[in-house]
Amino acid sequence: MRNSNPGTGRDPAPAGEARRRLHAALIAGLIWVSALWSQTSGPAAPAHDVIADFGTRVSQYLELRGKEAGSPSKASTSSQRLVEQQQQMAARIRGARTGAAQGNIFTPGIAAYFRHQIELALRGPEGEKIRSSLRHSEPVSGLSLRVNDTYPAAVPLQTMPPSLLQRLPLLPKELEYRIVGRDLVLHDIEPNIIVDFISGAIPSP
Repeated sequence: MRNSNPGTGRDPAPAGEARRRLHAALIAGLIWVSALWSQTSGPAAPAHDVIADFGTRVSQYLELRGKEAGSPSKASTSSQRLVEQQQQMAARIRGARTGAAQGNIFTPGIAAYFRHQIELALRGPEGEKIRSSLRHSEPVSGLSLRVNDTYPAAVPLQTMPPSLLQRLPLLPKELEYRIVGRDLVLHDIEPNIIVDFISGAIPSP
């Protein structure tokens, strides 16, 4: 709104100064909104960008998996044959991912997002129920995880608490999340291998 000085016909402040003030106000507003969002919603990067990056990395893994390991194995009544198929598939995937390391999918930014989502779930009204569920799922401590390793036979494939699972990005049917001790594992079901993991994803009580 124009507020002219009747005596001179000119604005009390030059147009450039008005623009600078408006720009400063907008920047201050953005800083305030960003600070508020970071306190309530997560890491500095927008959540949709983090989730999109995670989805892209998961898709790239599955594309490589399909190229190297082929279609899912046909059902067999022989448990020995099923084990052989699983081992063969795992070997082909490992051969194609010889340079894979922790953080290839759970990059620092993605891992920070996951940790924050897990922390929100544990601080929420279902937090104690989630911890109780994890405690009763035969937690394992002191286990060393490595990318491309077989998921440890001694570690139970417990069901993820739904109120925790709903905080995390959806996965394709070939993959699932698992908790091993305080680590979050991205598990490839059919070949039974660890695709990636986040160390200490579950905060201490």
